[in-house]
Amino acid sequence: MPFRRAARVLVTAALTVWTSLVPASRMAVAVEASASNSAVVFAYDRFGEDQNPSLSIRLDQFESHLDELTDGDYAVLPLPSILEALRSGKPLPDRAVAITIDEASRSAYTEAWPRLKAAGLPFTLFVATDAVDRGSPAHMTWAEIRQMAAAGVTIGGLGGSTQSLVPRTAAEVAAELRRMSDRFQAELGQRPTLFAYPQGEYSLAVRKMVAEQGFVAAFGQQSGVLHPQADLFGLPRFLMNEAYGSVDRFQLAANALPLPVSDLTPDDPLLTVNPPPLGFTIADSVGDTAKLACFAAGQGRTALERIFDDRIEVRIKDPFPPGRARVNCTLPAPDGRWRWLGMQFLIPE
Repeated sequence: MPFRRAARVLVTAALTVWTSLVPASRMAVAVEASASNSAVVFAYDRFGEDQNPSLSIRLDQFESHLDELTDGDYAVLPLPSILEALRSGKPLPDRAVAITIDEASRSAYTEAWPRLKAAGLPFTLFVATDAVDRGSPAHMTWAEIRQMAAAGVTIGGLGGSTQSLVPRTAAEVAAELRRMSDRFQAELGQRPTLFAYPQGEYSLAVRKMVAEQGFVAAFGQQSGVLHPQADLFGLPRFLMNEAYGSVDRFQLAANALPLPVSDLTPDDPLLTVNPPPLGFTIADSVGDTAKLACFAAGQGRTALERIFDDRIEVRIKDPFPPGRARVNCTLPAPDGRWRWLGMQFLIPE
């Protein structure tokens, strides 16, 4: 493929996680987001668990991903290093990549970690504490999580349970976040600073509560690329499972570039109008957007209306069914790469 180059993997030591930062806003004015200040984050859950194909990646698929990262021209970095670079304005290498694993499943310990260690690739583990506390045989133990932390694995939080935080009450969300954080303090000696929303689901209200709990960044499961103006509490990740884990899709995602926008509407992923009146303003730095295309879950390619040169309104034809719905917008970029903007919406019953 045209973007394949000489083998190179850059793995750096994790930078110290910052103690304070200015929250990014979805309404912030977007500035240039290029290959030198962007990064792709992958999200995995389980490994080789064929009975859970929606959560699991086949081992041969995962190994092909690791081969791509070690043989290709990628900079595989610890997630805190990427976040610190984006926050501070330091440049990132082209094709910067981070690996994350959700839920602390048993197969992440027995299957993923040995392969990642052998490849010399850093990663972040997001832990849901309730299953670990119950001694679930499908999950790691606290001793195993401590072993990973001692070996340099970044440990983040995924809540207490793995149940969505939407549409729970504010008191319920706060209680779950406190319970998780207290268990981290008791078992690992520190509270988590990175958070992944269970099932990738959040609303503006949940986002606000996570930001107020002292986390420095939070991740969903919508596709897209990190860049300096991205919302630090709604960061995207490319989800990998059996259905979407081919090496071709992995290469496409690993080489993706950001599609920076501002004035995104609706600004709350929890919809009150369905279909949503979706619109955004594309940053001037993107250049020609004539080939922009957007795709809505279950509906395929959508019609686009240009209000101004850089203002796009996405005309979603039909209401989404209750549950999760995604919209992805892509734009061809040089060298066979694609700019990518993903959005995940929650539709109440």
